[in-house]
Amino acid sequence: MSLVEKHQKLERNSVILLIATTIAVLIGGVVEIIPLFRTETQIKPVGDIRPYTPLELAGQNIYVREGCHTCHSQQIRSLRDEVVRYGHYSIPAESMYDHPFLWGSKRTGPDLARVGGKYSDDWHVAHLKEPRDLVPESVMPSYSFLMKKGAKIDDLGSHLKALQSLGVPYTDEMVELAQQDAIAQATGEARTDTSGLAERYGEKVNARDFDGQPHIVSEMDALVAYLQVLGTFVDFDAIKDVEDEAP
Repeated sequence: MSLVEKHQKLERNSVILLIATTIAVLIGGVVEIIPLFRTETQIKPVGDIRPYTPLELAGQNIYVREGCHTCHSQQIRSLRDEVVRYGHYSIPAESMYDHPFLWGSKRTGPDLARVGGKYSDDWHVAHLKEPRDLVPESVMPSYSFLMKKGAKIDDLGSHLKALQSLGVPYTDEMVELAQQDAIAQATGEARTDTSGLAERYGEKVNARDFDGQPHIVSEMDALVAYLQVLGTFVDFDAIKDVEDEAP
């Protein structure tokens, strides 16, 4: 029996065709999925990639809760107009500790993958309080209530521990001191000793009163801390220099 005849027989027998199709899909799925469970083989660490601090993590939770990711993507595609407008295209290492990742697919507002350090804290606070004061054509709602609402930081240790179980490199010390580190980052050197925070998360960590309210660690503090770190872990100019020097 020729190969064509065998194939015709397979196509005419729905049960055999279903079984063969299922086996083919399972094999293909296994080949594609299994490597993804080994992050170290898929993602090359670049720059000073670190997990989020507890305060930044609280800010990400607020970002997700308010649905910010439905209007602002965090993924710059490798297209010329995207790179010109937003900066270097996104690389896998930048999202390796995100649970969930917030790449997004819709842009009612601009992509935020490189927004960290682009604007001042005061700009972010003013924009979140009343977007149209800074961007008249904006359709974004006001988030002024974030100024009055205390950030949920008492359970951050449990959150870090859960992420630790997923492979995010939080140490037991980070888990234990999560709430303390969140307070230290939101108040800054002027009011709190931030040396421990810097030792655990790096000297470049932003530690200051983000919302101008020293008496409260607000949700505005947390969200602005998160926004100010987006896209700041990798020095893309340094990467370009290395690439240019490569033989």
